[in-house]
Amino acid sequence: MRLPIPTFFAFATLMLMGSLSAIAQTPSVVPTPPQPRACPAEVPAESRCYTGEDGQGAFYWIALPAQWDRGVLVMHAHGGPADTGPAKAERATEDLQRWAITVKAGYAWAGSTYRRGGYGITMAAEDTERLRTIFVQHFGPARRTILHGQSYGGGVASKAAELYASVDDRPGPYDGVLLTSGVLGGGSVAYDFRLDLRVVYQWVCQNHPKADEPQYPLWRGLPMDAKLTRAELAERVDACTGVRKPVAQRTEQQKANLATILNAIRIPEGSLIGHLNWATWLFRDLVQLRLDGRNPFGNVGARYQGSADDAALNAGVARYAADPVAVAALARDSAPTGQVRVPVLTLHAIHDPTAFVELESAYRETLEGAGQGERLVQTFSEESEHSYLGDAQYPALFAALLDWIDQGVKPTPESVAARCKAFEASYGPTCRIRPGYRSPPLASRVTPRQP
Repeated sequence: MRLPIPTFFAFATLMLMGSLSAIAQTPSVVPTPPQPRACPAEVPAESRCYTGEDGQGAFYWIALPAQWDRGVLVMHAHGGPADTGPAKAERATEDLQRWAITVKAGYAWAGSTYRRGGYGITMAAEDTERLRTIFVQHFGPARRTILHGQSYGGGVASKAAELYASVDDRPGPYDGVLLTSGVLGGGSVAYDFRLDLRVVYQWVCQNHPKADEPQYPLWRGLPMDAKLTRAELAERVDACTGVRKPVAQRTEQQKANLATILNAIRIPEGSLIGHLNWATWLFRDLVQLRLDGRNPFGNVGARYQGSADDAALNAGVARYAADPVAVAALARDSAPTGQVRVPVLTLHAIHDPTAFVELESAYRETLEGAGQGERLVQTFSEESEHSYLGDAQYPALFAALLDWIDQGVKPTPESVAARCKAFEASYGPTCRIRPGYRSPPLASRVTPRQP
């Protein structure tokens, strides 16, 4: 039976939305205890690994280094959400393989798939905390617990740091937070540009949807009964822009189309199809399954620039006004308030093609506005990647964060860069940290719009 309320926010307004928080906190079944499993090949051979299910439908992996002895536990909040269906156990396997560097550095690692795919920042924060309690129940409390959020998981970790913060004299479960390549600032802030992409792409290409297909407001992502596949969408994008072809094989019209889209949205061509995928299937999940069909994205007042005829572009693109109820609900679920109580260290590639580095500015402004700016140190690397950065940088970040927690030695970008260089002997010449960099305002990257 379809519930008459969205499935992920705590309290909403206008009697449209209610609370599922009580249900979310009540396990549907008893969690399965961690079962020994052979570790993935990427994890050090002497490590011990375990898998299980958390009672809510989320699968998990736990990895313990040989000499852990209740030392430091890193709770990992993964990125995405690329999949919008049920949770898949292999997701946690892939995360452990990618983040085996954590275990190599001597820390225990635990990661949840979350109970389902699709959008839900608070849900994912709850699932990560649930796994932490499972870990403590079976392996004992860690000396220190670090919350590591990657990409979308950066938003999850930033929210969890506030949801599970210390209260009065009672310490919270996390001693520090590491955010890498974070999609920060909340859903509307982080995804507004994908609505921009949809409207500009459609003005240029007119094939998503095609004229002979059912028409729909682009913020809906895709009709629920649509049969369009990712491969078919990629074919449409390529037909319009030639983005999958060598430049020499593109027609002049394709070159012009591609230039208009990339210049107006300020994304690299290699990420065009990926961002359109998120603006299609993730938007469908977010709007139609989580927000009862209400629109959290608007582009009223946005003035797009970079085309051969900006006046025609701005006159021709579709315009949508965001629904205040949807905006408030999405913010409640995902937007940080800045009320953190533990040290937060971040790393972001300056040329990240997926999560703009300017999102760090939005997060910094939030913490400073809440009077918590001193709890934040941001570092940036001279890289053009999103999903994983240089090996040596992660052990350096963990070590710097732990010294901040244990000794009160607040790191600086310069000290983290120097520490990273010291780790290159063990992890290879992979330090790219640029100490003097400061992320520009988000408005310099994402077209401003009316509030």
